[in-house]
Amino acid sequence: MFGYVRAIDDKKPIFMIKVSVYRGDLSLIDRAYTDEEGRYEVEIPEGETVTVGFDTHYSLTNADDWQPSVIANVIASDETALDRCLMRRGQAIDEASAMDALNGYLLTAATTNVRADAAYAATAENRLSMLKQHSLVLQALQQKLMEHFGNQT
Repeated sequence: MFGYVRAIDDKKPIFMIKVSVYRGDLSLIDRAYTDEEGRYEVEIPEGETVTVGFDTHYSLTNADDWQPSVIANVIASDETALDRCLMRRGQAIDEASAMDALNGYLLTAATTNVRADAAYAATAENRLSMLKQHSLVLQALQQKLMEHFGNQT
């Protein structure tokens, strides 16, 4: 599977975004980072249904710049092109994009031992604090995620 990761506002490629691919039980299959053109490529067993997460890595210079994203229930193949646009931290594009970012944090909370990764938790809490939600339900979820990551730092 391959694709491109770009900024949602100006469509410019984003360098060094971590692309993680998981099975239905959330076990990691493969991980890659985008290149200067925003392109990535991961190896996935043909026909397997996967979830793909797009996020920054706490040790990189762009760690606080981008909100995460997730795509669930993708049937993978070598010809599957899976492009994604990410929102900048502090940006409010629309409610669907903000909800997608929350889903990205949920995926990370479910797949990462954040206690062992306090540096990621700190960047996640910072980025979450800048995410604008218009729904009370989503605001409550955002608050729970901020508490989750905040307790890990």
